[in-house]
Amino acid sequence: MSLVPSLSCLSLALLVSTPAAAMSDAELAAKLGQRLHGDRTGACLAVAVVEDGTVARAYGCADPAAEPRVGPGTAVEIGSVSKTMVAALAAREIEAGRASLDDTLASWLPEGTRVPDFEGKPILLRHVLTHTGGLPALPPGVAIADPSNPYAGMRAADLHAALGRVTLSRAPGTAFEYSNFALMLLSEALARRAGQPVEALLDAHVFSPLGMAGAYLDDRPEGVQAARGHAPNRNVVPAWTFRDDTGGVGGVRATLDDMVAYVQGQLGGAPADLQPLLDLTQAPAWTGGRPEMGMGWIIAPLNGRRVHVHEGGTGGFTSMVVFDRQAGRGVVVLSDTALHSLGGLGSLGLHLLDPAVPLGVPRREATAPGELLDALAGEYQLQGAMKMSVRRKQDALEIQAEGQPPFAMGYDSAGDFYPLAFDAVLRPVPQPDGSLAFVWLQGGGAVPAQRLPEHGARP
Repeated sequence: MSLVPSLSCLSLALLVSTPAAAMSDAELAAKLGQRLHGDRTGACLAVAVVEDGTVARAYGCADPAAEPRVGPGTAVEIGSVSKTMVAALAAREIEAGRASLDDTLASWLPEGTRVPDFEGKPILLRHVLTHTGGLPALPPGVAIADPSNPYAGMRAADLHAALGRVTLSRAPGTAFEYSNFALMLLSEALARRAGQPVEALLDAHVFSPLGMAGAYLDDRPEGVQAARGHAPNRNVVPAWTFRDDTGGVGGVRATLDDMVAYVQGQLGGAPADLQPLLDLTQAPAWTGGRPEMGMGWIIAPLNGRRVHVHEGGTGGFTSMVVFDRQAGRGVVVLSDTALHSLGGLGSLGLHLLDPAVPLGVPRREATAPGELLDALAGEYQLQGAMKMSVRRKQDALEIQAEGQPPFAMGYDSAGDFYPLAFDAVLRPVPQPDGSLAFVWLQGGGAVPAQRLPEHGARP
């Protein structure tokens, strides 16, 4: 259910950087194969490197013998990278004098909407665009009827009502806390203020000016094929849908060439009337902590430089856009498989931007050591959730959550266990007393598990 980027770039150590030469298609394909071939997820990727007026492109799958599922005419869900495009629409309002970063969020919402504040300090448009307003990730009290398509039932009225259930724990602008809720509100507000659907606004002011002919939210252009998304267990998953103009939070679908055009615009190649808007979204809008934020863009340190980055993830797709404006180099990585629970696309994308960053290796299916299986076996309590039994079954693990059937687990070369039937990760974690427990990763969350005493009493 997550649209949260992995933000893996924010923890990179400084390395000795070497200048990156312009890359050929063949060189890029070799890099992609080195990172992807044999990966247990079965993912297929489309990748591009933009530099000095040249573009290298490559398409490939974890199984090199498989027919690529993503090609030049295939549009994928780019998830939260959509937020940077909605930021450009907000920048248009600011440049035209119709808005300011210091507008209150309340002034963008229907009259009478209750918007929380903290000791009289309101949430501003600046806070919404930089994820520093203190709003939660999702609207509280709004039920998710279908976890496989979690945003489909959320209406604008539900979002406005949910604001009345929020209590801020700190002043807006004091800390970064990623909020899809906030950007859904902004997406809907932009459409309402303009009297046009958000898709029409994006098409008129972002897609068409940049030549992104295959980009869309709901109205798929002729000749563009919608990719099918996959969970990392290789199962096909449904596409995500959004209602009431909230799709700017993560609903854009685009081809690789569309995203190449988007990066070229970010590097200074946009039309004269659009370039100032893209430049404004890149300018620092919040510098009160980590990460530094532009309007929608994360501004991250990388080997002594500052790069702009955003990752995206939906139920069946992962995406990454990262560019170094000063060096004139940008990278797009699109995957038809949800990889955010496995760390996303950061290592590949950042390596292509700067070869000093390690490329990473594929996660291959492996056999877990017997001593690891024995050490993990036991009864656990997931924090704030259910109990879970972990059992050794021959040379593998089996898990069974309270009130649920048992599930067989696979194991990969990164040291993680994963259910064969659905998308989650069981990551072993050594404990101070020398025993093992684990963290359960699912739906964008990380839930620690605590081992229960042998008699089963809750600690």
